[in-house]
Amino acid sequence: METNTDTPEYNIISKLVTNGASVLDLGCGNGDLLAKLKREKNVSKAQGIEIDEQAIYKCVAKGLSVFHGDIDTGLTEYEDNAFDFVILNQSFQQVKKPDIVLNEALRVGKEVIVGFPNFAYFTARYHLALRGRAPITRSLPYEWYDTPNIHFLSIADFISYCRKRHIKIVKSNYFNKEKQVRLFPDLRALVGIFLITK
Repeated sequence: METNTDTPEYNIISKLVTNGASVLDLGCGNGDLLAKLKREKNVSKAQGIEIDEQAIYKCVAKGLSVFHGDIDTGLTEYEDNAFDFVILNQSFQQVKKPDIVLNEALRVGKEVIVGFPNFAYFTARYHLALRGRAPITRSLPYEWYDTPNIHFLSIADFISYCRKRHIKIVKSNYFNKEKQVRLFPDLRALVGIFLITK
């Protein structure tokens, strides 16, 4: 069964990737994003790294090149600037060592795209502040005991993180359901997507 790849998240990432670019997707899941980029952006090289074996089988069935690996251990097999774009979409908040993973992504990729759920979204704040419960939102749909997310960061957290580490934010996009958010994204956006460089 084909997953819907015409989502705001995937469409924004597709717009950020230039035609004919080389792409490495860290934590590529079942390969839907990589397949979309191959189809729509004619990427010259599309490669993924995924830890879940069942997801890798789905990638292979789509004709994608995906390696089984743990991105927390680094990307030592890749040279500096080996890819035009490295993508961490919905995987940055799941890694154990975000500093290592992001530094490696910035070393291997000329540009890096990071997308993550915004933990400071207003309904998440409501769940925590008024109900005293771990939040469940559209972008954070898991109970506290079965979530794959290790780090609960907000858009403001990521901007501050980049500033402290002298990482340049080239572009930022925020959206809520089907539309972009321009005002108060830390409060109103479900997801943040950033294009960053060293």
